[in-house]
Amino acid sequence: MKATAAFWDKGYAATSTDDLLKAMGIGRQSLYNAFGDKRALYLEALERYQTESTASHLHRLDAPESPLEGLKALLVGLAPKDDVERARGCLGVGAVGEFGISDAELVALRAKVAPLMVVRLLARIREGQASGELDPEMDPEAAAQNLLLSMQALQLAARAGVSWASLRDQALFIIDRLTRR
Repeated sequence: MKATAAFWDKGYAATSTDDLLKAMGIGRQSLYNAFGDKRALYLEALERYQTESTASHLHRLDAPESPLEGLKALLVGLAPKDDVERARGCLGVGAVGEFGISDAELVALRAKVAPLMVVRLLARIREGQASGELDPEMDPEAAAQNLLLSMQALQLAARAGVSWASLRDQALFIIDRLTRR
């Protein structure tokens, strides 16, 4: 969806209706007929983005047989090598930064995806503990929550202009803390 790119680049407040019309190549009345208003379009774009990005995250996490390699792929994959793409960060994290918990509909959208990530992170951590790849002494629930927080931090750092190499190194550092000492 072309509107997603406009919101992703600038955020909700800074994206004008004219920006959306230009990005989508449609007239003002078409926008209102199809979506109602800018907010409804934003909610649809954000929901679609979250669904697609969560599916991508889960694929990277689950694709490798090794839980450790899945966790590495997940975190390292959060930072695209392309400078322009990386600087966009995450639309979902951007929405949190822009709205916090002040918008109930956005909080509800986040509540749909965060538990999915935590459940799969927790499962992979437990698999890694059982196989001996990950520290069996760590609390898997705390580790899963920490990884979710780390994902958000890496995406925010990407938006702030941190280099791909630095983000990769930080992702690997985070993963290394999960291994047996």
